Amino acid sequence: MATELKSRVQEQVRKLVVGRDEEVELLLICFLARGHTLIEGVPGVSKTLLARAFSRCFGLELHRIQFTPDMIPMDMVGGFVFNIENRVFEFRKGPVFTNVVLADEINRAPPKVQSALLEAMQERQVTVEGHTEQLPDPFMVIATQNPIEFQGVYPLPEGQLDRFLMKIELQYPDLKTESDIMVRNLEDMNPDVIQVVLGPDEIPQVFKEVQRVKISAEIVDYVSRVAQETRIDKRLSLGVSPRSAVHLIHGAQANAYLEGRDFVVPDDIKKISYRVLGHRVKLNQSALLSGMASDPAEVVKDILARVRPPR
Repeated sequence: MATELKSRVQEQVRKLVVGRDEEVELLLICFLARGHTLIEGVPGVSKTLLARAFSRCFGLELHRIQFTPDMIPMDMVGGFVFNIENRVFEFRKGPVFTNVVLADEINRAPPKVQSALLEAMQERQVTVEGHTEQLPDPFMVIATQNPIEFQGVYPLPEGQLDRFLMKIELQYPDLKTESDIMVRNLEDMNPDVIQVVLGPDEIPQVFKEVQRVKISAEIVDYVSRVAQETRIDKRLSLGVSPRSAVHLIHGAQANAYLEGRDFVVPDDIKKISYRVLGHRVKLNQSALLSGMASDPAEVVKDILARVRPPR
């Protein structure tokens, strides 16, 4: 079942979204690792449609939250409202109370909203005026953002980026894929064509199976050495956190599970490392000005190339 899960999800998403099989696989790894995903791309490359199609494969409830500069935390988490009949204040849940939160254009929101989302992502709960409410299980945030070159957007703070297990960049489609997209849109696309691949009642068992994927001491040491290298590399002013290493391990477990293995190998780490770590490191100014580095993900790839994996 595990080896077929990836192809079945990709097959269903393909009914709505063309040419995004790799991105679907990465979303699936994040979901099985119980992490959150940040999707970056210019407007119109199917970021929102991809998230909707993916959530339908699991029969999960999805709420889309459009982030705007004038948004307040209550718009997302909810708050207390006065019930005239009972003459008491009651907590009314906001749209974050769902299985999949589609945080659209997350880098347009003000800091207070970002802070409220941090608690939901990390603790899987929200707190309003001392009142705490648990979020549904499973819970996943799929956030989309436009590149920082666009007007009205701001770089996400490092603390928030560190909560996303993976960052996925959606590039423009190739010529054939773009033609297929235009042909597909000549007809009405009904999301109901997507069939449930893994039902909500089956998901907890799959989560347990992923957690049982074995991690050897050698693999743990390998990930630790990679993390240490990001902290001493002269091209970087900010290395990865211990949370990043944990996320990398969890992602590797999910990838091994999808490959039909009950143990992690170095290739599982290498496959996802730059997507898990690339958005968490920060280039220093001297490296940028001197041309030593221009892409944090490429630095992570260089580090992976020089750190010897276990045999």
